[in-house]
Amino acid sequence: MLNNIKACLFDMDGTLLDSMHIWKDIDIEFLGRFGYELPPTLQREIEGMSFRETACYIKDRFSLPPSIEEIMNIWNEMAFQKYSEEIFFKEGAFEFVKMLKEKGIRTAICTSNSRELVNAVAEHLGFMPYFDTIITSCEVGAGKPAPDIYLEAAKRVGVEPEHCLVFEDIVTGLTAGKRAGMKLCAVEDVYSADQREAKKAMADYYVENYLDLL
Repeated sequence: MLNNIKACLFDMDGTLLDSMHIWKDIDIEFLGRFGYELPPTLQREIEGMSFRETACYIKDRFSLPPSIEEIMNIWNEMAFQKYSEEIFFKEGAFEFVKMLKEKGIRTAICTSNSRELVNAVAEHLGFMPYFDTIITSCEVGAGKPAPDIYLEAAKRVGVEPEHCLVFEDIVTGLTAGKRAGMKLCAVEDVYSADQREAKKAMADYYVENYLDLL
């Protein structure tokens, strides 16, 4: 899988970290503050959006009174403790990243999450030194499935897109990597189990567990 690959670019939530489960509870609590129940399709609708794009979408869809900045601040506050204390790498993921560094393969995190929560979990898990760059979708202007974040990551690590391998847990993210002209590795995640066959069909590789790559 790593033949002719000079950089591995990782989505964070659901790909490197076992973290997707916390967001349903946050969405339920957040919307409940304004008298709304969580629509069953909402989380699929916002997949891949940047943190800011998601705030804009939620504000418009539910006509919420807080500003975009206030909504993002609320989400950061609601999730901060979990990202600081309760979220961990998927089994074998950190060991795999360390192996890549030992092989001289460049690494990046390309996430739709907020910089505040990225920094919180990076400090909690101590992974910052193992990545050459960490980018949020808010920094590039367009969330996934736009290829912007992966193209920017390739630029930052100094590797041509055709020599990059993208790791993603959802179809939207894989689409972003494909549009960037990169190889794709789909990662199993309980949250996206309903996308399993679509992920397998789209990706060049599919892994159930990072331990299989060590």
